Amino acid sequence: MRITGAQVAIDATNAAQRDFRVRNGRVEFSGMSQPGEEVLDLSGYLILPGLINAHDHLELNLFPQLGSGRYTNARAWAEEIYRPDASPVKEHLALGKRIRLLWGGLKNLLSGATTVAHHNPYDESFDEPGYPVRVVKRLGWAHSLDFSPDLVTRYHETPQAWPFVVHAAEGTDRHARSEIARLDQLGVLTDRTVLVHAVAVERQELELLQTRRSALAWCPTSNLSLYGETLRRSVLKSGLRIALGTDSAMTNQGDFCDEMDAARTIGRLEPAELYEMVTVKAARALRLNEGRGSIREGGVADLIALPHRGQTPAAALEQMQIEMVMVAGCMKLASERVLERRTGSHGLSHTIELEGRGRWYTCVDMPSLCRQTIDVLGPDFRMAGKRVTSGVA
Repeated sequence: MRITGAQVAIDATNAAQRDFRVRNGRVEFSGMSQPGEEVLDLSGYLILPGLINAHDHLELNLFPQLGSGRYTNARAWAEEIYRPDASPVKEHLALGKRIRLLWGGLKNLLSGATTVAHHNPYDESFDEPGYPVRVVKRLGWAHSLDFSPDLVTRYHETPQAWPFVVHAAEGTDRHARSEIARLDQLGVLTDRTVLVHAVAVERQELELLQTRRSALAWCPTSNLSLYGETLRRSVLKSGLRIALGTDSAMTNQGDFCDEMDAARTIGRLEPAELYEMVTVKAARALRLNEGRGSIREGGVADLIALPHRGQTPAAALEQMQIEMVMVAGCMKLASERVLERRTGSHGLSHTIELEGRGRWYTCVDMPSLCRQTIDVLGPDFRMAGKRVTSGVA
């Protein structure tokens, strides 16, 4: 397919009209048109690289928010909510894990996140052609110091070229704050370590993180919900590689668009700062290659299209009226307006509508997915707090 007429993001503040081809899941700016090649005219649209969600638990995004109030650390929250044999956890766990993972992928797809760092075991369903987004496979992880007694072993078993992701300093008390030094003493605080949350980081811990050149995955809405605090501004302005994540619906009833809105407001970020957190800085933190987080010659064709109103790529994130999402060169989501411009077959045979956001066409069998979900959870289920409806195109 050749895509023509669109403005293409160069970086956070610049875009240019550039035609390109999508072939074998890659972007090609060079080369002549081929006979029989489909042409998609996206004049009037701005194309951004697919966004990167640096932290999610994909199988937990149909859950209601759990917990009764503010906590001083993550252990206190976990001890209160871990009731696998009681409602509502019991009912949600009764829904097959593969179905719950699919909903987690959809949550991200509908907010423009084409790559997700899943903080749980990698599932074979992520490799199936119909899964909505990419899930980072080259990644090591442990839950936390409190809940992963084999954390050091996991770290050393993770290949050197991969990131190692762990919840840390999640809370506001001395116990949470001590975890940065404890990780360093264990030899697992390095330039490939990605700390999730890090709410308790103060000046001393920040200096250590800067020395070790570690990265952070920031989930402001989840932090505020559980602890009433999130990363300090000194941390946000420290120069560390900081990427944005959503966490799951257990702690955050929102998606990646909601998280970007929260980060923009809470962190008082400039548009370019936020743009880089969900693109190039996230790619660096997670050691993603193949051009993820940017649009370049030979890079992966993970792309989102939004109406172009003369705004910069960074400013476009403030409106986030998503009209198309492409993953590895495959159109996974599109508005009716985009499909009207497409001449070839698209395989988007079902519709999905998200409360307050819009309606799209998708390749996911939404009627079947909704039926299976309703059979277990009833018709009033929510995906990260939002009602979802579906139909056949």
